[in-house]
Amino acid sequence: MSQDFPSEGALLGIDFGTKRVGIAISTPDQSISSPLETLQRSQPAQESKIFCKICKEYRIKGLVIGLPVHMSGDEGEKAKMARKFGDWLSKISELPVIYWDERFTTSLAQHHLREFGISKAKQKSRLDMLAAQVMLQSFLDAPDRFAAPSAIDN
Repeated sequence: MSQDFPSEGALLGIDFGTKRVGIAISTPDQSISSPLETLQRSQPAQESKIFCKICKEYRIKGLVIGLPVHMSGDEGEKAKMARKFGDWLSKISELPVIYWDERFTTSLAQHHLREFGISKAKQKSRLDMLAAQVMLQSFLDAPDRFAAPSAIDN
């Protein structure tokens, strides 16, 4: 898997959720991630159109899917759902996927939003895409993205 994952080109970071999906994007040199949007979950056909449009528009080369693992590192039901979603997204976009430990990303994103004085009402709309940004930046900053203990792939 790691040999097939691109080391150049923009990556899409996904913070999977059953109600919302946070989306972040990296620079083409894979050094900086930025929040892109929060997608309200809908029908798979509609989501497929949206993701394919984003992947084409931003010339995405790979997908980094946040994997919600337990503190022990074990995968539960949410991780299985995230893997299923990531596999589906990889298939429809025809892009390689890697799964990345997303522990603490939401709490770190919440901390940043509070620190910047964002109102509670606005925090909810920005939280998922900021969590995706934090997760994607963690992947980008990892010294060895494919051997790091938090890198979990198929």
